[in-house]
Amino acid sequence: MSSDPSSSPGPARGAEPLRGPDLARAALDAAQKRAVARKTAQKQAGLPPERRKRGYTAAGPDPRDPQLLGSLLGKLIKSRGWQRPSAEARVFGEWSRVVGPEIAAHCKPVKLDNGELTIEAESTAWATQLRLIAAKLVAQIGRETGHNVVRRINVHGPSTGRGYQGPRWVRDRPGPRDQYE
Repeated sequence: MSSDPSSSPGPARGAEPLRGPDLARAALDAAQKRAVARKTAQKQAGLPPERRKRGYTAAGPDPRDPQLLGSLLGKLIKSRGWQRPSAEARVFGEWSRVVGPEIAAHCKPVKLDNGELTIEAESTAWATQLRLIAAKLVAQIGRETGHNVVRRINVHGPSTGRGYQGPRWVRDRPGPRDQYE
């Protein structure tokens, strides 16, 4: 076996394959030659040498430290331009925190379209109260989610369906007076 591991990283044609320490030595030599070739190519191109941070992090924060998921999501939302859809989703997802627990217990958001939020109240009394404080709700939602996410509030009373409650009702007659008891 007349293979010289320093001259080539692999075995020559017809020679026995390298094993053990000879294979490791040949791989190390090849890696060193590639590193020297890369450095000379960088010098010829006029590029500054690559510097890599090594060692342990200091007491302060370092970009290599693990990041919190919330901060990474915030950066992703900002880089993709998803601030407005994210704020609109917060209106629905954090409704209790945005308007307060008392109001959230008696109404729910139904639709948000072009800055107009539709709210469904649990009773007509709450629908009236929500209409009276609609301007305050717009300001409060603006403080929590960002301004101009909600510009107008539309309040609906509870949806009762068609209201077929009596034992006898006429199917063909339209209107609210089609029930006979």
